Amino acid sequence: MTRLDKTIEGEAPKKPPKALVLDRIDRRIIDQLQRDATLSIARLAERVGLSQTPCWKRIQKLEQSGVILGRVALADPARLGLVLTVFVEIEAIDHSPQWREAFARAVTTLPEVVEVYRMAGDVDYLLKVVMPDMAAFDGFYKRLTSALALKNVTSQFAMERIKSTTAYPVNTIDV
Repeated sequence: MTRLDKTIEGEAPKKPPKALVLDRIDRRIIDQLQRDATLSIARLAERVGLSQTPCWKRIQKLEQSGVILGRVALADPARLGLVLTVFVEIEAIDHSPQWREAFARAVTTLPEVVEVYRMAGDVDYLLKVVMPDMAAFDGFYKRLTSALALKNVTSQFAMERIKSTTAYPVNTIDV
């Protein structure tokens, strides 16, 4: 498992890590790398107004502090044949730590699940799943509901993806 693979913890929520104080140059570096992680240090340094060595040192600091979790290639799900996106809402039958741990184990073993959130409100969990077609979803649904007891499962099928980004809006925060 990489640092990019995040799973649901079966224990009480931990306090989120304290946000680091990042200056405008750090934020510009992050913004540029989120857009294109293949940029050379020379090109990135030029774009953010630094020489190469200070730029590289800032990147290393951002990686070591956990601000930059990794660098990945983004694939087009449609070109991979994953044309069906489903948001699965789950109501838990139990809210014990043991059930949460079993749920976390179950959903992290299902490769179709690309995101999982524990929610506040009417729904306890929200899963984003991708697959090639309805038959694949039916198989997924059967595996999910066989894995552990659930109170209710509701599925919402995406008709169109209007916006999808992995880039966080780092330049919207005043420094």
